[in-house]
Amino acid sequence: MSDTQNNINEEENKLSLLDTWRNIAYNTNQSKQQYDRLWANYFTLEKGIYEDILKDPETVVKGTVKELAEKFNVELLIMVGFLDGINDSLKEQNPIEEMTEDTVVNLGYDKELLYKNMVEAKAEWLYTLKEWDALIDEDRRKELYKEQKSSHTVVKEKKIGRNDPCPCGSGKKYKKCCGR
Repeated sequence: MSDTQNNINEEENKLSLLDTWRNIAYNTNQSKQQYDRLWANYFTLEKGIYEDILKDPETVVKGTVKELAEKFNVELLIMVGFLDGINDSLKEQNPIEEMTEDTVVNLGYDKELLYKNMVEAKAEWLYTLKEWDALIDEDRRKELYKEQKSSHTVVKEKKIGRNDPCPCGSGKKYKKCCGR
């Protein structure tokens, strides 16, 4: 093994699993083609994991990071990426910052929060999965979708004109009251 490869391996050993995943996933030195291929592969594997865990929401999937990677037939770092993505949607978040392959994690998710987070991430391939039909009825999914989309909509309030009645309720014109 070359000295360069030894140095890279030593650096990766110092990094947490999450940092290693993020360095690979968001590596700016890779070509657009490599980047697109990595994410296309990840999204396909992610979709498969979600299809599996959405089938039985009552069963909380638990195990070490390594065990879950084996259970879902993905590489360890792909599972780390998945855990990073789902963590904000869990009822009890996992310690992703310092997790190792032997850290016990759980995938007990809040279904409505998970759905909204998928909408937020613009992950249409996830929030349109057929497995959602059995979890949340269509009308509720539409409500959750609207809630999430409108949560980032900036609503500009109507400006109070100088000669409009003052909103404080004094009965005076705004320019003679609170608008001074």
